[in-house]
Amino acid sequence: MYLGLDLGTSGLKAILMDEEGAVVATADHAYDNPHPQPGWSEQDPADWITACEGVFDALARDVPEKLADLRAIGLSGQMHGATLIDADDAVLRPCILWNDTRAAEEAARLDTTQDLREVTGNIVFPGFTAPKLLWLQTHEPDVFARVAKVLLPKDYLRLWLTGRHVGDMSDCAGTSWLDVGARDWSETALTAGHMGRDQMPDLVEGSAPSGDLREVLRTRWNIRGPVVVAGGGGDNAAAACGAGCFAEGQGFVSLGTSGVLLAARDRYAPNPATAVHTFCHAVPDRWYQMGVILAATDCMNWLSRQTGQSPANLAAALPDQIAGPSDLSFLPYLSGERTPHNDAGVRAAFVGLDVGHGPADLTRAVVEGVSFALRDCLAALSGTGAQLSSVIAMGGGARSRFWLETLASTLNLPLSIPASGEFGAALGAARLGLAAATGADPAEIMSPPPIAETIDPRADLLERYAEGWDRYRGLYGLVRPQ
Repeated sequence: MYLGLDLGTSGLKAILMDEEGAVVATADHAYDNPHPQPGWSEQDPADWITACEGVFDALARDVPEKLADLRAIGLSGQMHGATLIDADDAVLRPCILWNDTRAAEEAARLDTTQDLREVTGNIVFPGFTAPKLLWLQTHEPDVFARVAKVLLPKDYLRLWLTGRHVGDMSDCAGTSWLDVGARDWSETALTAGHMGRDQMPDLVEGSAPSGDLREVLRTRWNIRGPVVVAGGGGDNAAAACGAGCFAEGQGFVSLGTSGVLLAARDRYAPNPATAVHTFCHAVPDRWYQMGVILAATDCMNWLSRQTGQSPANLAAALPDQIAGPSDLSFLPYLSGERTPHNDAGVRAAFVGLDVGHGPADLTRAVVEGVSFALRDCLAALSGTGAQLSSVIAMGGGARSRFWLETLASTLNLPLSIPASGEFGAALGAARLGLAAATGADPAEIMSPPPIAETIDPRADLLERYAEGWDRYRGLYGLVRPQ
């Protein structure tokens, strides 16, 4: 048996998979994401441990004999979080998460460091890890002085599982401390961020072993033999493993809390000026690039809170089929934006709001606005040389037929819809565990999921959605901070 653990922003998901790749059991455990101040987003790492204990307890209860045969664990997790521990591995403060924008000034200042973009392959975004430590140095100097190690969220979970300080290439690529081309820590970047190599975890590839499950935990859940813990990956790299996205031209679009358009790359080809993320893949000698918007289904969740209707009810009121963009525009910058603007200060807006508009019109505008934002990401990806012939659609928003049809015609790309089953980050993590334990070729393990159908762009509406995107792009200048 092989276990994938995906440490998300709202909860931990576990998938238990057999050696043939079939999912035999799942479990999940939710936790809070406090926002103590505007722009802040934090979590208590102790909640991640409690969640991990919870999913192991559930699997031990539901499939004890399967869990007893566990051979490997793979880890996936939310990226960029600054989990700070002292010399005794004690947590010094709540983890500052990926969607926290308090370090915008520090990020902008760090981004001007000579050669830093060339070394890391990326703009220094406010949500990345390095600027958070610079913010800490200024605002919480006593804590900063005690930082012995900085771990990404899933790597703190690894510390509890194995007792080792280890990170993987794909996750650490989002810190602004890694030389993404060389796949190693950069002395230039660490010096610019006022950090030392001794404060960084050891590095492994995502499909390589990073340690073994501690014996006390094996005994606790009656696991019979040694258990390898794989390097794993950042959530999007692990999701690419689950969806079989490795070769040039393969990719996926994720309509989750945030929105992602990802393209697998056979080579390292950064272009930081596009605000596209260029990261190591979770397997050796591969990279991926992605455009990221900070709010996708989170926009629907926001609208749900304002209208008192559930996201499902809002989506149910959408038309049966698309007919071109509406006259109401929505800019989905509820928490600022990454690709293509790198603007932590911009905020969302409805433009063209009329007294006759109701919840269904607002919902449609939100769907179209998020789709246009992902079209921005596609344009940015093309600036790096990435090309996508078709993409797999995943995430909660992919349950909406109207949203998928809107997105296909906005991107002018066919969207492949997987058949029912698991194919996300938790499955990708389990596959990385299988690779680490057996030495099998990741390309043979990480096949694409069966496709239920493909949604093609509407040829008769392509021009209208292109015009709608042009109108959408022109609105950013009206809402950006002056």
